[in-house]
Amino acid sequence: MGAPGPASSVAAGVCDNARVKNVLDPSQNRVVIIGGGPGGYEAALVAAQMGGEVMLVEANRTGGSAVLTDVVPSKSLIATAELMVEMESASHLGLVTSGDSDDYGLDADLAQINARIKRLADAQASDIKQGLHEAGVKVIKGRGRLAGPDLVDVTEPDGTEYQLKADTILVAVGAHPRELDTAKPDGERILTWKQLYDLDELPEHLVVVGSGVTGAEFASAYQALGCEVTLVSSRDQVLPGKDEDAAEVLENALRGRGMNVLSRSRAASVTRDGDSVTVELADGRKVKCSHCLMAVGSIPNTDDLGLEDVGIAVEESGHIGVDRVSRTTVPGIYAAGDCTPVLPLASVAAMQGRIAMWHAFGDAVMPLKLRNVASNVFTAPEIATVGFSQADMAEAGHDVEELLQPLPTNARAKMQGIKDGFVKIYARRGSGSVLGGVVVGPKASELIMPITVAVENRLTVDQLSASFAVYPSLSGSITEAARRLHQSAGLDF
Repeated sequence: MGAPGPASSVAAGVCDNARVKNVLDPSQNRVVIIGGGPGGYEAALVAAQMGGEVMLVEANRTGGSAVLTDVVPSKSLIATAELMVEMESASHLGLVTSGDSDDYGLDADLAQINARIKRLADAQASDIKQGLHEAGVKVIKGRGRLAGPDLVDVTEPDGTEYQLKADTILVAVGAHPRELDTAKPDGERILTWKQLYDLDELPEHLVVVGSGVTGAEFASAYQALGCEVTLVSSRDQVLPGKDEDAAEVLENALRGRGMNVLSRSRAASVTRDGDSVTVELADGRKVKCSHCLMAVGSIPNTDDLGLEDVGIAVEESGHIGVDRVSRTTVPGIYAAGDCTPVLPLASVAAMQGRIAMWHAFGDAVMPLKLRNVASNVFTAPEIATVGFSQADMAEAGHDVEELLQPLPTNARAKMQGIKDGFVKIYARRGSGSVLGGVVVGPKASELIMPITVAVENRLTVDQLSASFAVYPSLSGSITEAARRLHQSAGLDF
């Protein structure tokens, strides 16, 4: 990213309060954004488009953790792992390879994989920075801290300090991996997900502690790359809180490929002895491994930001409370992304940032609708969801029809050797309005889109089923599920 250059390049922002008042054009809406992740840089682009004078303060590089250590790197790793998974069905599809029948002649070179991942992250960060510059956003490398309801203190890497005055402030500082006192990461054998990309060799045996989205994704990816994996899950099933049918399909697939899933098991401690790591469970069992990945949640980066000093309400967890247009409890200060208690998704962070700026500039804005947010678990198979969920059935099940269409019955799925997955649609009883859905299978993140459009636009199962799907295609299972739901709902054309 880099510093903004000479002081004059940031105009009136780099100065004391008196100087700001002397040179600031009151007709301009000055925006200061703390944090350059999806919530921050997307907000900056919108604010610049709306004619604001925008300054984005980021301690590392534009893109934030999402680009440098989280979303972009992890999904790049998973994209590589997907190819290994596809090769598992090579012999079933009639492909003959010269390598060992167990690995199909493919081996994962983790050093090359991680080097590529870092290049991709670097390129993405550079592209984002370039886009911000072209939009007229002033990017400042440094740490920002609230000094008042309209003031941000900035400290650059070389110790230079100054103050920015703003009409609007957005806090988008993200989060970092949660650490346990009994399992401190060392960056070599005991790792957080941010430290995985420094590994040069594939772990001989990786224990993943935590079976939420992050833990399940990395466990699935490393298993596909050829690593022995043990997944420690404190719940009865992987992916607690997600669709139970989907979680069952995933867990069966992971176990079927040889993963050791320890259900109802909680890690009490993780210790290292040379090149060996021991994970001790709460019931006294011990699991020996070469590496351990701790995936036990995240903590918002809200310490020492001056939030309480200016009157912003902060939850006990450290998250900044916001409403549906990203406002905090202090007028003119907004927040977005993983530092808020809203869904920890890059897409949601970006939308929170955009909504904040649209609201600040008085533009037409639609409050955030979490029910319409599509999300995906990038495992093998993938799990994509949107809208009404299985958990909602307990409260409103009598008003909702549910239909599960197995994916392996699909003609294209047969051609591709797909054996796991399904499409599930929820629709309102009587009207047939599509309320939500689940897709489990390869590229579920792409297949969920038609259901997302239906939910967002309040389409009915009849309207969804009337749309032509290519034959053969996996998306054909979506229209087929909609047709079957029409029949079960007793609707008439």
